[in-house]
Amino acid sequence: MGTMDFKTDASAVTINLLLIVRPEEAASKEKGQREGQTEGGRGAGSKGDGNGNSRSQAPQGTGLNGRRGPTDPCEQTPPITAGPDKGTQVTVEIHHEDTTPQLIKRLSLGKGSQRLRGHDNKGFQKTEAPRPPEAKDLHAYPWDKSSLKSMPVDLQQLEKLDAYALKVNVTNSVEELVKALLKQARTDLEKVRAIWMWICHHIEYDVVGYHNKSQLSSKPRDVLQMGKSICEGYAELFEHMCSLAGIQCKKLSGHAKGHGYKTGQTFTGDSDHAWNAVYLEGRWHLLDSTWGSGSVDDSFTKFTYRYNEFYFLTHPALFINNHFPDNSNWQLLKPTLTLKEFENNMLHNSNFYTLGLLAARPDTPIIRTVNGKASVSVDCRSGTLFMFKLKGTDEHGLMTLKKHGMELDIYPQKTGSHKLEIFAKPSKAEAADDVYKCVLEYVVECESVDKAMRFPKELHQPVGPSWFSERQGFLRPSHSQPILHTNDGRCSLTFTLSKDISVLTSLHADGSSSLSEDMGRRHVLQIHRRNQIELKVHLPHAGNFVLKIYSKKKSDPGNYDYIFNYLIRCLNMEVKWPAFPQSYSKWLQDYEILEPLSGLLPANRNVQFKLKMHGIAKVLVQAENTYPLSQNKGCWEGTCNTSGCREVFVMVHENANHSFYSQVLKYEVETQ
Repeated sequence: MGTMDFKTDASAVTINLLLIVRPEEAASKEKGQREGQTEGGRGAGSKGDGNGNSRSQAPQGTGLNGRRGPTDPCEQTPPITAGPDKGTQVTVEIHHEDTTPQLIKRLSLGKGSQRLRGHDNKGFQKTEAPRPPEAKDLHAYPWDKSSLKSMPVDLQQLEKLDAYALKVNVTNSVEELVKALLKQARTDLEKVRAIWMWICHHIEYDVVGYHNKSQLSSKPRDVLQMGKSICEGYAELFEHMCSLAGIQCKKLSGHAKGHGYKTGQTFTGDSDHAWNAVYLEGRWHLLDSTWGSGSVDDSFTKFTYRYNEFYFLTHPALFINNHFPDNSNWQLLKPTLTLKEFENNMLHNSNFYTLGLLAARPDTPIIRTVNGKASVSVDCRSGTLFMFKLKGTDEHGLMTLKKHGMELDIYPQKTGSHKLEIFAKPSKAEAADDVYKCVLEYVVECESVDKAMRFPKELHQPVGPSWFSERQGFLRPSHSQPILHTNDGRCSLTFTLSKDISVLTSLHADGSSSLSEDMGRRHVLQIHRRNQIELKVHLPHAGNFVLKIYSKKKSDPGNYDYIFNYLIRCLNMEVKWPAFPQSYSKWLQDYEILEPLSGLLPANRNVQFKLKMHGIAKVLVQAENTYPLSQNKGCWEGTCNTSGCREVFVMVHENANHSFYSQVLKYEVETQ
């Protein structure tokens, strides 16, 4: 073979080495190295990493299989070139004298310039080069609503490993970190999980580096030492750590609907995000440790650790919602989506799925109103609470809760584009995070306004009865819809009460016709019959009204809790009902007014009274004169004359042995 000239260096250190020359392995080894380095194609990007290696190479790993090694000092060794006599290629294995020949560095010497590649495995097992996805890796699209993950994962069984991984505190080298993490990991899934948990809780997003990428290094060693990086660094560190752990892993790049994404935007130019695929149990799976670690604020100046389980082994049919790889094979879907489909599809963020939501309609991010109205609905597995904001307010919509979702009608009061946000939270009282989280964003394009659908400001969302009001004790509502229409200004609602509760109601109107708190309560009359409650409503005038319903346990001395409300609409301008009579504390819940229902009595008239009360010794009606009522079949009946008075009181004598009466009702008399 040709001779090799080695330059001498006065500062060189003598190292005793054992050289084994195997000329018979010549050309086949070099070919294998080349193929291993270029497998994977575009899915891993194509930019150089500054060390003479193309990023289209396979993931970093050991030098045993011809794949790119980590960026350690041996990758910066200058090329060793054969002399002018281009002889037979040989492979030289370099060993420390006290090592076994299994742990080797390979040095290829052959035609032309050759680079010293590979690294000492330091006890790590051999990792095969990642293979491209095959038919067995693919999942059906759209999502079958079965699981959020692409393989079974028992998170409870992983809790001990998770806790261990979080406590590992090794930052001097990636190799030592992986060794420490693998001490408690037996299966490939556990190895990947330990690496995932450590990265998500120890590497923060570099918001400063993001704005100055020229000063940023994505090399695993640098990312570990700095403790921060951007998506490229997260993905490269994850890839390298998996490779050291003997797990096939690949860094993927593409477009993402992440920070700064605007509803309906298109994607052009270079990819803007990086994530990983890992090979577990004979199949490729997807994960994103950048998004698993936390989030940045709106101004992109502050990162907050906020672990997100959703992006660990995410089902590909869900991952494609906001990750579009450069190489469509890495969608792991059948069929694959086009970039146009990705752009047009509705963005469901991780909150959407982790809260148990299943689908949303429409499934496109831009909605156009029809006659001033736009509608949205969401399906979910169990009772979930929702709210919405249209340009920051919930005034211009009508949302109803359903057993398995919600329905929302939007009536923008201005033409143009409106941002619509849908929020949700779990309904269970034991839920630790009792905060509404944004799950959907739409853009509503309004071409015409329906002025008739202006809602009172007092209207609370959601509107109408639901599983939530049932849970609070209001069963079998006579009116299941959120809007009550009345032509004569009167309506009646009934419920069955499943709990021993007290009920409070109030009626609210908008603008100059708004009602005082007292009058708002007096326009609704409660009638209790065993476990049934009837709410009679008499409207003071035409318009839109809100009927609010509150409750509390009878044994609870505290305040009433708001439960739900109805929208009541009346277009008849002749409607003008007076309030019901004012009641006092001695008027018990199961008493009932049969007549007169109007709290305003005619002047100079004889008025018939009929009241259903029990446990009473005597009943008097106090006007200008006093009129006793007589008991007849459970009712107290009699007549009162309203001449010469402005007010009429109903008074009860609870005990025949007592000499005093208590006021229970108060009527007003019309002025002449």
